Amino acid sequence: MKKNILVIYYSQTGQLEDIVKNIAKPFEAQKEEYNVTYYNIKLKEDFPFPWQSDVFFNTFPESYLQIPKEIIPPSEEILNKKYDLILFGYQVWYLTPSIPIISFLKSGFAENILKDTPVVTISGTRNMWMLSQEKLKVYLRDLKAKLVGNIALVDRHDNYTSVLTILRWLTTGQKEKSGMLPAAGVSDEEITGSVKYGEIIKTHFKNNDLENLQPDLVKNGAIEIRPFLVRVEKVGNKIFTVWSNLIIKKKEKRPLLIKFFKVYLMAAIWIISPVVLVLHLLTTPIFWFKRQKQKRYLQGINLK
Repeated sequence: MKKNILVIYYSQTGQLEDIVKNIAKPFEAQKEEYNVTYYNIKLKEDFPFPWQSDVFFNTFPESYLQIPKEIIPPSEEILNKKYDLILFGYQVWYLTPSIPIISFLKSGFAENILKDTPVVTISGTRNMWMLSQEKLKVYLRDLKAKLVGNIALVDRHDNYTSVLTILRWLTTGQKEKSGMLPAAGVSDEEITGSVKYGEIIKTHFKNNDLENLQPDLVKNGAIEIRPFLVRVEKVGNKIFTVWSNLIIKKKEKRPLLIKFFKVYLMAAIWIISPVVLVLHLLTTPIFWFKRQKQKRYLQGINLK
C-alpha cells in the first residue's frame, strides 16, 4: 500500500519551493511506493514580491507578534487524507515563522492535517532561524504533531554581507551577484544538494526508524549552529518584543514608529551587532561548555 507524503510550504521568491521539492525527489522517484502531494499555503491577501520598503517594515509588528491573516483553505483532498509523513517548509520573518506559516498553524486546518503525524521541518533563511524553530516547536507540540527532524539551509556568507544581499533581493527581486556583492540566499549548490536529505529521510522512514533521523541529518550537515548568532537572536527577541508591542498599542503613531524602528534596526545591525560579537568572543572561554550544550540542544528536535 502506498505511503502518503505531504509537502507543506510557503515561498515568495521560489527558493524554499526549490528546496522542499529537491528534498521530496527521492519519494517522487518511487511513485509505486509513495504518493507525494504539495500544499502551497496561500493567503487571501498575499504579500507583494519584491517588497516595497515601507510595506516590508510595516509587516514587522504583526509578524513578530504572530498575528495571522486569513488563508485560502486547503483542498478537500488534502483535508480528507491521512498522511504518513509531512515535510514542512517555512520562512523566517523577523526572528519568527512567517505570517503565512503562522496563519496556517492558527487556521484550524492545521491540527486536522498535522495531528499524530511525523513532521520534518525545513527552512531556507539568511542565517537566524534557531529561536524561530523553538517557536515552531511549540505550535507543533500544541497541534499534537510528531516532530522527527529539522533541516535548516542558510546563506553561508558573513552576517553583514548577507544583510545587504537579502535587502537587495527582497526590495528589487535581484538574487544574482552584482558588483562586489555575491548572490543572495542559499547557494544553488546547496539547494540542488539538498536531495541528499530526502534520501536520508526516506531511508529512516522506510525502515521505521524516524527516532534516529535527526542525528543522521546533523551528521550530514543539515544543521549549522553559530553561537554568536544565537546570542544576536536572543537580544533581537527582547528588542522586538518592546518595539512590536509599542507599535501595536500606539495605533495613531504607527507610521512614525515604523520609521523609527527602521532606523533603529539598521543601527542595531551595523552598530550594536558588532558590539555583541566582541562581547561574545571575549566571553567564549567562560561560557564554552554552556554554549556547546546549547548547540547540541538547538541541533535537536526536543523542546525544553
